[in-house]
Amino acid sequence: MKLILTHEVDGLGSPGDVVEVKDGYGRNYLLPRGFAIKWTRGAQKQIDSIRRARAAREIRSLDEAKQIAEQLGSLKVRLNQRAGDNGRLFGSVTSTDVAEAVKAAGGPEVDKRRIQIRNPIKSVGDYTVEIRLHPEVNVSLPIEVVGV
Repeated sequence: MKLILTHEVDGLGSPGDVVEVKDGYGRNYLLPRGFAIKWTRGAQKQIDSIRRARAAREIRSLDEAKQIAEQLGSLKVRLNQRAGDNGRLFGSVTSTDVAEAVKAAGGPEVDKRRIQIRNPIKSVGDYTVEIRLHPEVNVSLPIEVVGV
């Protein structure tokens, strides 16, 4: 099935890309969630407009990403999570928790989908998470998880 992506999909592509996927994946996941539209000759105009918008946004966002990276570099992020006596958390730290902690620490608003947590954080301590601000700009953000 040939589709046009309207949103960024990990491992598949970015908005405006024409991709070939299996019928079930397209019909049951991408199309119902609005991540893609069916490819037609008439949709080619929409592809062009998405690509133009993406190009303009990327040029602007590269400078913004560098500014945000500087802000994040000087930030001390502390997460207060419920934990047991042995330092083990009740649950784990999610990318949503990290995004809220960055905002609470006085940092810029970061999209939770841009935050990459390599290994699950299930105990108190110091950790590092990756934030993909732009395809060319990645930031390693140190966070401190504290049990309450």
